[in-house]
Amino acid sequence: MSDTPAADPHETTHDDDQRVARPAPSQEAAAVHAAPDHHLPRFHLRIPRGYLNDPNGPIDIGGQAHLYFQSRPRVDLDVPVEWGHATSDDLVRWTLHRPAIVPVPGGADSGGAWSGNTVLHEGVVRAYYSGKVDHSPFQSVLLAESTDGGATFSSPVQVVEDPSDDEAITMFRDPFVWSDGDGWSMAVGAASADQVASVRHYRSTDGVHWTHEGDLLAMPRATVDGIDTGEGWECPQVITVDGTDVVLVASWSHGAGPADVIAIPLSGAPRPHRVDDGQHFYAASVMRAGSWGPVLFGWVTEGRTEEWTRQAGWSGAISLPRRTWVTDGRLATAPHTAVDGLRSGVARPGHGATIGAQAEIVLPTPVDGCIRVRFGDHEHLDVLVDTAADTLTVDRSHASTDHRADPSSAVVRAPFDATTGLPAVRILLDGSVVEVFTSAGRSVTTRVYPLQAPPWSVEAPADAAYWALEGAVAPASVAVAAVPAGTATT
Repeated sequence: MSDTPAADPHETTHDDDQRVARPAPSQEAAAVHAAPDHHLPRFHLRIPRGYLNDPNGPIDIGGQAHLYFQSRPRVDLDVPVEWGHATSDDLVRWTLHRPAIVPVPGGADSGGAWSGNTVLHEGVVRAYYSGKVDHSPFQSVLLAESTDGGATFSSPVQVVEDPSDDEAITMFRDPFVWSDGDGWSMAVGAASADQVASVRHYRSTDGVHWTHEGDLLAMPRATVDGIDTGEGWECPQVITVDGTDVVLVASWSHGAGPADVIAIPLSGAPRPHRVDDGQHFYAASVMRAGSWGPVLFGWVTEGRTEEWTRQAGWSGAISLPRRTWVTDGRLATAPHTAVDGLRSGVARPGHGATIGAQAEIVLPTPVDGCIRVRFGDHEHLDVLVDTAADTLTVDRSHASTDHRADPSSAVVRAPFDATTGLPAVRILLDGSVVEVFTSAGRSVTTRVYPLQAPPWSVEAPADAAYWALEGAVAPASVAVAAVPAGTATT
């Protein structure tokens, strides 16, 4: 799990000496009572105000998706983190509930209820997560249980011993638990003094008493195809895709903080690949099984300065749900088919279209040229296709005239694969959040902060199409359903 000030998604995380300054009361009040903010996502899961980061424990409970996430009521990292909670019947229209896990004063998570996941066992929702106590060198692995369908959880208990001094472990956090047939497995992210990143493996027959079985995966820090594999790995996830077990980790180091989400298949020689080629996707979280099949979420970080974020009064969102497959040893992703349910009306020609802040633009086949979302006379976002170079570039160098917005670009190599049947380019725009997907299963998650509010316009190749998108995150109006006894899902 990670905390990242809005100015830079690659901040050192979890260290008590690196915090976002508390906003002045006047700033906070102004943010809450400000006019509608066209940068605010509408259909991406987020909280109305405050700081949201890692998605945690997505789970299918009786045909309803529950998603937990790191949350604070203010843009202030001195506030102990809690588990926010939302539910959905279709993966794209979310209802917010009260926080499900709140740190217990003086308890094992008094410094924060950090990242983890959930499983169902005999009608009980079990949350495994990292508990922070300010004087402890590690975030201990805790277990809390819910008997009311995942709405509230018991006080936590520690179920895994912290690493011993002789192991020379320098970071240890973020449990991920799954059913492995005759019991339970747990992955925990770690870093060691010799800069070997690892996913530690534990097993249990009852989900309460755990034994360390060694490392599920370990790798000395290196640069592979331009990827810094990291001094340590946080937010480990294990997903089975097309019969292949794939480990997802967030690469991290004490000095530089978070880097990339990387995926490493457990079959064959371990070779890391980025899950997303953008600047603002971190802390992936998976639902291994359920009504929608395996589903992947991530934290959409901010791309503007801390000052601007504090003034806005909100930070962070959860990515759209993604489906996954493996091709040539690489994890590929695309929007889950549920995302199509956000479309309003029929497809219309993209070139010359006038759009709002929630829109989808699709280019069916690779065509040299540019898809430009023009925000105003001096602000635009470009998605450029170069078939000769076999690249796709997301260029936001002119996306905002405010210098507090990150202008960096992202380049995807070998982005297209006609055999998948997917559109060459699919752009999903939601306020300041932009998710771009390609036919080869590559993605770019980024942020834009134009000063000009909608309406905006589109310039694109002749065969591009667009849809308006509808959807909103709603407050809870009904109670969370109880879990039938005997239900078990990983």
